[in-house]
Amino acid sequence: MHVPAVDRPLDEAEWRGFLSATGFGHLVAGGRDRETPVAVATQFVFDGDVVLAHVAVANPLLGALAERPRATLCVAGDWAFVPSAWKAIGDEDPMHGIPTTYYAAVQLSGPVTVVADPDALAGVLRRQLAALQPGVPVADPAGHADRLRAIRGIVLAVESVTARFKYGGNVDVAHRRAVLARLESRGGPGDLAAAAHVRRRLLDG
Repeated sequence: MHVPAVDRPLDEAEWRGFLSATGFGHLVAGGRDRETPVAVATQFVFDGDVVLAHVAVANPLLGALAERPRATLCVAGDWAFVPSAWKAIGDEDPMHGIPTTYYAAVQLSGPVTVVADPDALAGVLRRQLAALQPGVPVADPAGHADRLRAIRGIVLAVESVTARFKYGGNVDVAHRRAVLARLESRGGPGDLAAAAHVRRRLLDG
């Protein structure tokens, strides 16, 4: 992923916060000598410096990981389309505005351990449950022996991080504030999420 200097994360907390809040992405494994990598949409938990997930035994991701135990988690979100006219302020001609899309994206890559042992697998599931529904009483995963046999845990140890926060960093403050106001006025879920990023980066950048 290409990341211009103006779109780099402000700090580690920015990309970590986005990743933890999003919680859903695509695990991609290239395997070895495959024409097409395997990409699997999945819920995940980012726990310290590892990504935790689980997949069904029949999932083709496991075949690719058996060939080469490395993967990349790709996460994107908080996106909003910015129409061309929004890019014009003052006496600027809205016909000449250039449309764009604001978004955040993070990619984490590293070696993967596939967890099959029932005790270790139950441990992965406990960590996921603790993150996804903290404080909610639930039966211990170890009690689901039959179902544990049908899944495998995925533990990706993060070695590299690429993050991009494309929220108008290539234009001046006045233009960014104009887009911010229009995002908040349009008010869709993606608009408000994008607006929050624009506002934060205006204040912290």
